[in-house]
Amino acid sequence: MKLTDLRGILQYIPQFREKTFILAIDGAIVTDENFATLLLDVAVLRSLNIRVVLVHGASAQIKLLGEEQNVKPSDIDGAGITDAATLKLALTAANRLTHEILEGLSANDLRAASTNVIIAHPMGIIQGVDHLFTGKVERVDAELLQSLLSQGVVPVIPPLGFDGDGKTYRVNSDGVAVAVADALKAIKLIFITSQDGLIYNGQLIRQMLVAELEKMLQQNSAGFAPDILSKAQHAAAACKAGVPRVHIINGKVDEGLLAEVFSNDGIGTLIYANEYQQIRPAKKKDIRAIQLLTKAAVESDELVRRSRAVIDKSLGDYFIFEIDKNPVACVALHVYPEQKKGELACLYVNPLHENQGIGRKLIQFVENKAKELNLAELLTLSTQAFTYFQSKGGFAEGTPDDLPPVRREKYEQSGRNSKVLVKKLKQG
Repeated sequence: MKLTDLRGILQYIPQFREKTFILAIDGAIVTDENFATLLLDVAVLRSLNIRVVLVHGASAQIKLLGEEQNVKPSDIDGAGITDAATLKLALTAANRLTHEILEGLSANDLRAASTNVIIAHPMGIIQGVDHLFTGKVERVDAELLQSLLSQGVVPVIPPLGFDGDGKTYRVNSDGVAVAVADALKAIKLIFITSQDGLIYNGQLIRQMLVAELEKMLQQNSAGFAPDILSKAQHAAAACKAGVPRVHIINGKVDEGLLAEVFSNDGIGTLIYANEYQQIRPAKKKDIRAIQLLTKAAVESDELVRRSRAVIDKSLGDYFIFEIDKNPVACVALHVYPEQKKGELACLYVNPLHENQGIGRKLIQFVENKAKELNLAELLTLSTQAFTYFQSKGGFAEGTPDDLPPVRREKYEQSGRNSKVLVKKLKQG
């Protein structure tokens, strides 16, 4: 994403201003060379009046400290047993990391504060095993966090919890991030990791409804790599708790945070709590978007060129598929009522959103529309995607004779020699 395209950023600002983002940063990212750039991204978010809370982990540092001191930690990620020696490592590692983060934020002229907002109690004895100093989040001091945020301060939260007696417990940072996001009613929780996103059976998930993610976790959690499984589980938990969007991104990617937040394509994985995609009728303001969407296909002669005037004249025939209010695909249905035929036209999906079933959804949408209009037949013309329409849309090859007379005339004048594809529509 080129951040010189300010228009791409500006469209998001109204919906993000004064809203809260939780950034859950793995310890390994804090010591990565790109961390300074990541903090610059945080400074950009703050300059746009987006409230930011940083939650950090410390697993990588605990492991490294243990090696340096010849102490084998009883647990690395804060979910298993934390003995006294491991708690000591966790305190040292977490405090060092918090200090590094505060230094980095100060270098970017950002006010920040380390907090003790996580009230925890012992995880206790589970299946006969005492988890000792491993804690579980009991509640979050949301009042203190809101007070800091209202003053323009960035709270920094370590993976440590405190009980009423002043005892310290080690808590899992992913769990802390979910609890904080829930308590502050954050609109985004962004896990910043060393991975490109959620990888399932070797494939990167770009976006997914939380119900689908839960199904994966129930049926085959082993499909997720061990170092990313916690992110998948906590992403699902966050969405179920009411966080609308959970992102998992690679913190080593330059400007990756801004690219994820300020583009509808993103760089990592997006898990969303509700169906945020929709197909709607095109409006006048969408004409330019339709032209930009289809530009590459027009240049490759896959689609016919349509001027602004041509689209405007039949704007009621066009539909937009949008994600978070951003057009990513389009289609049109031209109706020939005398012949009871309809033409599916101008079907195009942004390449970054291919292989997600959007094209098939649009074909089905047009087919349903045609049935509502009591049309008997759906036609489409294609020079390069005819096999797609046959295999995914159930179209069969026809001839120019299948076209309504007025469409046949245009077909012959174009000289494109497109294949004519036909689908009989069954009512009911």
